[in-house]
Amino acid sequence: MDKNPEFPDLLRLIDERSTAFRTAVAAAPTLDAPVPTCPGWTLFDLVKHLGGGDRYWAAIVGAGPADAPPAEAAAARAALEVPRDRDALLAWLAASTRLLLSGLREAGPDAGCWAWWSALQTPRTSGGVARHRVQESAVHTYDALLAAGDPQPLPAEVALDGVEEFLFTCVATASAWPHKPTAFDFHTTEGRSWRLTVDGDGARSTRISAPTAAAGEDPDAAGASVRGTASELVLYLYDRIPAESLHVDGDAGLLDLLRAWEPEE
Repeated sequence: MDKNPEFPDLLRLIDERSTAFRTAVAAAPTLDAPVPTCPGWTLFDLVKHLGGGDRYWAAIVGAGPADAPPAEAAAARAALEVPRDRDALLAWLAASTRLLLSGLREAGPDAGCWAWWSALQTPRTSGGVARHRVQESAVHTYDALLAAGDPQPLPAEVALDGVEEFLFTCVATASAWPHKPTAFDFHTTEGRSWRLTVDGDGARSTRISAPTAAAGEDPDAAGASVRGTASELVLYLYDRIPAESLHVDGDAGLLDLLRAWEPEE
């Protein structure tokens, strides 16, 4: 998949990953199962988080352009109460996803709205929200499956877009990189690659061609290069698996600096 998913595809993927999430929750032995990738959380907490997030973002998209999330949406999320009975909880979760999808469809892909990310590479629009909610749903489905004892990789269609979405949404910033300028390359075994450049102007990413030379022979080589399946890269970027699970070339210590960086923006 060389192109970003279109808006209808994003809505389909949200629906598919949300359905997979509910299936994992329904099959889990108990809602009190700990979620290893979300320390301190149980599966019940994870359900509350994802469903509450769907409702929160539905309200944000519905409010249109704004400098902050709607006060009512923030208050509702802070006071969120959900049923403890599993069947009722699953019904609430399905209703949460329907609210999100309905809000996104009504707004269309280009409607402006508040968003927490920099607008440098991901627009603050309902389309940007939809693209990010695909990844939220997908990664938390992985979390739920792991809690149930049956972890599965992210679907390729989701994961291939997920690497770029993370770099464009969660990393892009105009805040200065506080270390020596460098670059990070991310290569999927499926054939797509990106370069993240960090320097005094901040952080921005672009697609690049697959490498043709060893890092030590390439004068334009990145400071650190990470290779794995698209699913592995997404799970690494979301701190679900360690760098040791991937193939790393160059200075692995730079990855620790990147992980610890908290831009002021």
